[in-house]
Amino acid sequence: MKIVIIGGDAAGMSAAAKAKRVAKDAQVVVYEKTDIVSFGACGLPYFVGDFFDDPSYMMARTAEQSRESGIEINLLYEAVQVDVSRKLLTLKNITTGEERVDSYDKLLIATGATPIIPPIQNVGLKNVFTLKSIYDGIDLKQAALLQNNKDVVIIGAGFIGLELVEAMIKLGKNVRLIQLDSRILPEAFDREITDIMEKELINQGVHLQLEEKVLAFQGKTVVTEVVTDKGSYKADIVILATGIRPSTTFLVDTGLEMLRNGAIVINEYGETNLKDVYAAGDCATVFHLIREENVYIPLATTANKLGRIVGENLAGQQTAFQGTLGSTAVKVMDLEAGKTGLSEGEAKKMGLNYKTVFITDQNQTGYYPGQTDIAVKLIYEAETLVLLGGQIIGKKGAVLRVDVLAAAIFKKTTTKELGMLDLCYSPPFSKAWDVLNVAGNNAK
Repeated sequence: MKIVIIGGDAAGMSAAAKAKRVAKDAQVVVYEKTDIVSFGACGLPYFVGDFFDDPSYMMARTAEQSRESGIEINLLYEAVQVDVSRKLLTLKNITTGEERVDSYDKLLIATGATPIIPPIQNVGLKNVFTLKSIYDGIDLKQAALLQNNKDVVIIGAGFIGLELVEAMIKLGKNVRLIQLDSRILPEAFDREITDIMEKELINQGVHLQLEEKVLAFQGKTVVTEVVTDKGSYKADIVILATGIRPSTTFLVDTGLEMLRNGAIVINEYGETNLKDVYAAGDCATVFHLIREENVYIPLATTANKLGRIVGENLAGQQTAFQGTLGSTAVKVMDLEAGKTGLSEGEAKKMGLNYKTVFITDQNQTGYYPGQTDIAVKLIYEAETLVLLGGQIIGKKGAVLRVDVLAAAIFKKTTTKELGMLDLCYSPPFSKAWDVLNVAGNNAK
């Protein structure tokens, strides 16, 4: 059996490694369009911010290590066409431009996603960056470490944009964050949580500008200014953090079922609607346990887990992915925030009969140093009190509490049960009634 995998990052390499372990005699072939595999892009903002200086820390495994385990790795090859009826794959060598054709018995598409470039005038000027590949990170870091590049404009207040704010503040930059929406992270967090985030950004000296549209960049060869519908601002560096879209344009004529954004629709086994064709990672959907539908939530955790399961299925097994809650976290300067399950916005769109509770408490006892505010929002069914979602923001210990909520939502815990859940207590870590207990007891 010949298993071919397009894409050598989280989902692709997890699948390749698992498939080779399960089906030792199978031929496992990986095509990757860059010259590295198993690269963890989540570390890029922190590399750029000089929290660490060796980019190899973001590589879980080298191509040579994968080859030693029996996986055939082909670097600098981009897939340009798939002939599903004949099970043939056409690939282009990035270096030479030459094409080659390979066959497969089973195919995994794990091509990831690419940055969305808005229609901004002069977007091709130098010192205008995106941040997706390791080379994006190296180029941006080199520019950011130059002392004369003082003014940084970040366009887009999603997860990457916010992480880059911290990176640039750490490097001593004057940071301006421009967001088209009326608030930051509008799809992930509810307003009660983002209000706290926005206050933190402003208190830390970030120029936060909401409901503002970027129209053009100015400069002869290097960007010097950002022009919006509300003003113009000096810029030595501009970073486009305006989202990503699945890298699936080469598949439009294959008959693959996709969402409107190009994400490949899969079932619980990672199978597409085409025989012997699978998909996983940032190019594919995942099944949301609460929404009960296929959604596009590109997360490294999901990519790795689904990749592992698809690897088993490529090798002949029939293992189902249990689904996602979209659990995610972000650090916003001195605050950390996380969410899992439904936001209130999602519950409202679904037409659910739900209630919410939002409380602010403290993370630990007051007599041990380090007490700070921590806020919790719960979304739950109005009649049954079963948890649907939760969001937490605070300092020390905030995000790890979200893991409790994820487990509770997965097991259909009620707010009443959360209120009495046996959570750890010690003065340095919590109060006798943890903030999660308090939130649960307030949700009636």
